[in-house]
Amino acid sequence: MKMPKLQLITSHPAEISEEVSEIPLESTETYSLLTKYSLGKKQKRNLAWAVAPDLISSFKYAWQGVKYAFLTQRNFRIHTVMTSLGLTAGFYLGASRVEMAIISLTCAFVLVLELLNTAIESVVDLIVKQNYHELAKIAKDCSAGAVLVSAITSVLVTGFILLPHGIDLIISLLN
Repeated sequence: MKMPKLQLITSHPAEISEEVSEIPLESTETYSLLTKYSLGKKQKRNLAWAVAPDLISSFKYAWQGVKYAFLTQRNFRIHTVMTSLGLTAGFYLGASRVEMAIISLTCAFVLVLELLNTAIESVVDLIVKQNYHELAKIAKDCSAGAVLVSAITSVLVTGFILLPHGIDLIISLLN
């Protein structure tokens, strides 16, 4: 079975030197994943090492990363739902602006770490391919651990902030 090739596409042909060639992908699954989660059509993107030509392209590439994480990473979706629930509860319970800012920052920190975890895992997978390596395991476990610690911290901070508001609401309903 012939493996598909990853084509290097750029709007500036001078950027591609003779040293750059097509790189075979490890599996058709990787190819279909890259195509499936582009912006709904085959995406022509400059080489990964090239600088985005303008600010709008930079934002578009950043959004593609967030979209990729949301579509492919179960934990990113869970953290997004939990962030929405925390912020909704904060608004409903009448948390102050400072309290909402703290909740927002701690939840955003979890999402940022989940994005970094996804990037680290992708790079590690790219480097080790289908082989097991203890250092790859350590890198992936530590990046996942960072997300876990931040998620627990975010739940605690949100709980410490919203619990008194929730208790006040329950007391006012009972009176």
